[in-house]
Parts: sequence; structure tokens; C-alpha cells
Amino acid sequence: MQKKTQVHNLIILDESGSMASIQETTIQGFNEIVQTVKGIEKEHPDQEHFISFITFNGLGIKLNNFIDPVEKLQELNTSSYHPGASTPLFDAMGFGLNKLKQILAHQTNYHVLVTILTDGEENASREFSGKAIKKLVEELKMSGWTFTYIGTEHDVEKFAMKVSITNTMHFSKNDSDMKLMFDKEKSARKSYSEKIDRSEDTQEGYFEDSK
Repeated sequence: MQKKTQVHNLIILDESGSMASIQETTIQGFNEIVQTVKGIEKEHPDQEHFISFITFNGLGIKLNNFIDPVEKLQELNTSSYHPGASTPLFDAMGFGLNKLKQILAHQTNYHVLVTILTDGEENASREFSGKAIKKLVEELKMSGWTFTYIGTEHDVEKFAMKVSITNTMHFSKNDSDMKLMFDKEKSARKSYSEKIDRSEDTQEGYFEDSK
């Protein structure tokens, strides 16, 4: 029996204080992504999906899931997602990327999709610099990892390019625009798995290729 292709979904979600104004919409959109990921695995029986889910702010980095089967990914609520404090984005990325990198170092037949969602630029990291994150992202892209950056209230494309991420999407802090953003992300996620089945390149045009 042919071994299934592993698909690792790493989601890094900003939980800093400025996200408080869109807390409910973020929870709703994330919960829809949860259901999407679970549905994708059923639609693609040759793929085995895993979830690593990180939330972060100046109070700490929370590893909610790490290489868990998709059924273990729980929906968020106002108790489990409560924005506050600053935005140590580089530290959250460095922590999550390195942790997953170490586990996958000696494995083959896998794909990694990294999704970063934030409403502001880095302002509080102590362990990782932008230069270090850029180097790490470029190294992982050489191994086939796909990176996406979704943001608001800052120059999303400019910031993402600083860390070598080209798949970007900007949204405004209102319910209708955020709904469109999450809908596009879900569609792109489905297209990503379809590309894997067809052995197509998954790294570029992530959002542009969504239906």
C-alpha cells in the first residue's frame, strides 16, 4: 500500500492587543478554516494532514497544536483567543518554523503550508531578527515549504518581502472584508491540496490560483 503524502499545516495567529477589535470575526473565520482543513483530508484520501497551531503576543507564544491529526484541531472561542499585549512576530515565526523543521529533517514525501495572520508589524521580538527569519524562510522554501502572509493596517507586501514571503493578502478591519479574506484563504487552501494531487508547484501564486 502506497504511503500517504503528509501535509503539514502550520498556522501562526497574532493574538496581540490590536487584534481585540476583530476578535469575534477572527474567531469565526479561523473556525471556518478548521472545518475546511478537516474536509480537505476527507476529499484527498492520498493525503494525511497535520496541524501545528501557534498564537502569540508579548505575554508569550502558545503552542496549541503540534503535528496533531486534523481532528484534534479545536475551534477558537473568546476564552481560548483573548488578544492582549505586543507583537513578537519574528520570535513566533522562529519558534514555530524551527520546531517543525527539526521534526521533518529526516523525512520525505511531505508538504508544508505556513499561514501567518497578523494586523501589525513586528515590535517586540527578543530572540529572532528580521534578517534571521528571512534566512530561515529562504532555506525552508528551498525544501519546498509554502509561505503565506495575511495582514492589515501595515504595508503587507513590503513587510512580507523583507522575510522573503511573496504569497500575500491584505484585508481591512471590517466584517465584510474579513469574510472575503477568509473565504479566499479557504479556497486557496483547497487549491493547494489539488496541486499536490497533480504534483504541481505549490509555492507561488497561492492566492491567485484560488477559485
